[in-house]
Amino acid sequence: QVQLVESGGGLVQAGGSLRLSCAASGSIFSINDMGWYRQAPGEQREWVASITSGGSTNYADSVKGRFTISRDNAKNTVYLQMNSLKPEDTAVYFCEVIAITTSRVTKDYWGQGTQVTVSS
Repeated sequence: QVQLVESGGGLVQAGGSLRLSCAASGSIFSINDMGWYRQAPGEQREWVASITSGGSTNYADSVKGRFTISRDNAKNTVYLQMNSLKPEDTAVYFCEVIAITTSRVTKDYWGQGTQVTVSS
């Protein structure tokens, strides 16, 4: 099994910054794509950003130029640096990891979610 532990959420004023982390551990052979999603109250979960094993990144238009996704393959960790935060960024943020286990099974795993609240 693979476990994901997220950290870094909190309350910040508009224009501020936060950095989210998501560390994967367990029966990991390798990790493919890693990504972040978010879900605001009453809304569906939406994709925010993703990064491939080779380091290629993609962003939702709503966060492009403000958020930066990165990863540390040695630590099996993905980060989301969020700058110029807006009240509409308020949501629970979830990381997703596509991992190949030591049993050679490919599966996606989700973090428990971390709350980000941006006040105006």
